[in-house]
Amino acid sequence: MYENLFYFRTISENLCKYTRFWQKLYNFAFLCIMVLINSQFLKVADDEIQRQIDKRTNWFQTVYRDKKIIRLDSGDVVRPLAPCVVKAMTGAIAEMGDEATFKGRGPLGGYPFLTDAIVKFNFKNYRVKIEPDEVFINHGTKEDLVGMGDILCRDNRIAVIDPVSQDYIESNVIGNRAGDLTENRQWSHILYLECKKENDFMPEFPKLRSDVIYLSYPNNPTGCVMTRETLEKWVKYAIENDILILFDATYKSFITDADIPRTIYEIKDAKKVAIEFRSFSKNAAFTGLHCGYTIIPKKLSGYSFRANKSASLNALWRKRLMIKNYTPPYIIQKGAEAIYSEEGLKWVAENVSYYMSNAAIMRRALSEARLKYWGGVNSPYIWVESPYGSSWKLFDKLLNDCCILSSPGERFGPLGKGFVRLSSFANQSKVIMAGTRISDIK
Repeated sequence: MYENLFYFRTISENLCKYTRFWQKLYNFAFLCIMVLINSQFLKVADDEIQRQIDKRTNWFQTVYRDKKIIRLDSGDVVRPLAPCVVKAMTGAIAEMGDEATFKGRGPLGGYPFLTDAIVKFNFKNYRVKIEPDEVFINHGTKEDLVGMGDILCRDNRIAVIDPVSQDYIESNVIGNRAGDLTENRQWSHILYLECKKENDFMPEFPKLRSDVIYLSYPNNPTGCVMTRETLEKWVKYAIENDILILFDATYKSFITDADIPRTIYEIKDAKKVAIEFRSFSKNAAFTGLHCGYTIIPKKLSGYSFRANKSASLNALWRKRLMIKNYTPPYIIQKGAEAIYSEEGLKWVAENVSYYMSNAAIMRRALSEARLKYWGGVNSPYIWVESPYGSSWKLFDKLLNDCCILSSPGERFGPLGKGFVRLSSFANQSKVIMAGTRISDIK
């Protein structure tokens, strides 16, 4: 339809040069047409699940005005920035007010003081060699995970684990890679890698070959993690089948088990097939500052049939940044650098300990209530199975009997049905209160 319209418009514009009749017809025809939109956005469904949550929550607050809801549904953090981060940002503000130290736009991939710190503390410490120009500072993990499709052909077949964050899927819907929504609420051109409780929510290799696979571990929402052995199998599979892995490592700071890799690049040859996404949001309280980074190894390449040649994904991403993005402000990047100071690292460790203590409180309470759950050990999220079969029945039970707000599993895909997610990102006194109420569930 669009191509026909474009063809008619071109012919009409040429004819308008020669006859008054065609000029009038052209003006009338296109006067009736509004600006054309990307119709893929219309395919993204409205958030019906959030409407249901709001409806139930509003009803509860209307009926029980004296009761306070404890929010265990949020992915946002509650602990503040480290004092050294605040000091660094305050100092950076002062620099911006002095002509001698003023900074304008930063380097394309981020300031060297931050990229060098990331390489040193997050990779060299794990005997992983990452070059500074393979690090790209961004405005948060989500921005790059969603934007990665800009450098990938829309003909790529995408595989996504289920349940998982729907941002992965919806970014491919608007990028015209998803096809159409089917009756079972799945997209026709996307391969869904089922993560079921029988396999501890670990996906199996797809029956059909995909070009790109999204993996997210520690996982949101299930809280499950991949062992070194399992991740090695996925990297090997990707190498043998020429597949790109987009690895979301947002929650890697919460890993404590020695057998769980802190980065996919601990796995041999992973730099040939994987892009890794990380964030300062959860471990360093940067959810309001929006700063993270993406690792794109220079060994990664893709192929263009139209141009009949291969190209570096690192170089393509750099071109995209030149066109679409600036890195976060100098002030925020100075704050991020302070995370790697002795005081900053200690503060991050305390943050992780605080939230994992919350997770331990909830795990004990769930065990006492004889509710089956996963996660909460190397992850801040706990995935709870509903004994009633329905996510919404457990959601209502927690809300009405315990004054606890959770996230129904449907929010994370078709296989989320029958579960709810609890988050440990909450004030500990409230978590203790919530744990007491969960323990008494009958």
